[in-house]
Amino acid sequence: MTSAISPQTVLITGATGGIGGALVDVYAEPGNTLILQGRNAARLADLAAQCEARGARVLTRVLDVRNRDELSGWLRDVCNQEAVNLVIVNAGVNTNIGPEGAGERWEDIEALIEVNVLAAMATVDAVLPSMRARGAGQIALISSLAAYFGLPVTPSYCASKAAVKVYGEALRGWLEPEGIRVNVVMPGYVESQMCRDMPGPKPFLWPADKAARFIQRGLARNRPRISFPFPLNFGTWWLSVLPPATSQRILRLIGYRG
Repeated sequence: MTSAISPQTVLITGATGGIGGALVDVYAEPGNTLILQGRNAARLADLAAQCEARGARVLTRVLDVRNRDELSGWLRDVCNQEAVNLVIVNAGVNTNIGPEGAGERWEDIEALIEVNVLAAMATVDAVLPSMRARGAGQIALISSLAAYFGLPVTPSYCASKAAVKVYGEALRGWLEPEGIRVNVVMPGYVESQMCRDMPGPKPFLWPADKAARFIQRGLARNRPRISFPFPLNFGTWWLSVLPPATSQRILRLIGYRG
């Protein structure tokens, strides 16, 4: 069994979101260094103050991850200055087809792919050289249970999270022999503004703090895939293996009608 790992320097993108903020909270321990990125400057400052009050050292950066040159430059600088043990690639956005099923706006689709896929890959690309040079490190990619089978209300989001899932699985196979751990995190519905904005039913909704603790335990044990909650994770996995027509009928029955 893989021994539990306790990171000391943790970098989190999308730290001002629901899951991101909860992850910041669980890693804000005395002696830890937290490196936090977000777009909300006031929220980022509040998180930093809370973490410092608990004995953590905190570095912050306000930037939009769609600016990949700025993102990559900042990450490379940070990794040259700090021995980052764990990178949680969490920044993400959602879009949907709208209440009347009119469809996703192209500009929203482009922004989503830039954040959920290209920025995620750019983050990995920027932090990986320092980890490979040390022969150590851990990268957690936040995907979604929506990666298993496309939901008719959020096609672009599902596609982006499927890309992140497969990317992370491939990275793990490539990098594990070098001592670098890669984990794919697949949450179901977690209380957040992004979740509230998503149409359709939200079964087995978890509070963000519960999700963050579950993710932390899974990362400490180096689980390849950290999916939750049961039985939603089991059900969505089945959607991926059943005949597509059957899975689509199931989704319609439970309220995902597009």
